[in-house]
Amino acid sequence: MSFFLPPHKAQGLANYPHARIVPGRESPPCQRTLYISGTSSRNGDGTWEGVSEDAEGGLKLDIRAQTAAVLRNIGEIIRLASDGAGNLMDVVDVTVFLTDLERDYAGMNEEWNRVWKREEAPARTTVGVKALPNSRLLVEMKCVAVIFF
Repeated sequence: MSFFLPPHKAQGLANYPHARIVPGRESPPCQRTLYISGTSSRNGDGTWEGVSEDAEGGLKLDIRAQTAAVLRNIGEIIRLASDGAGNLMDVVDVTVFLTDLERDYAGMNEEWNRVWKREEAPARTTVGVKALPNSRLLVEMKCVAVIFF
């Protein structure tokens, strides 16, 4: 089953859901697996967290602010797709895409470590990519969450 955020939240740029929900066991404890599409720091109003413009019109991009926003957006998808039963602690696997590994890896990790302690963190793969769908984006994440309720 597909899950889409409400219209006032950031929508996908193509025909894909924010998450796919795969039902699991129906007897207690019940389980759902969420496959969450690549998520960025884009807001529902079309703005991006971690993006500011200088006096000359140049963009200043902040990996820490973008990473924090990506994680908040993923948390919101999980919460809404699970009717409030799930949160970021239910994430079991994450793929992180960075446009500049050398410059942004440490800053992304700082924000990551604010959310998860080492023993609670999901499995993770981080890859460097040439570009993301918008030049304002430094980071995008896709993940899998397993929710028991």
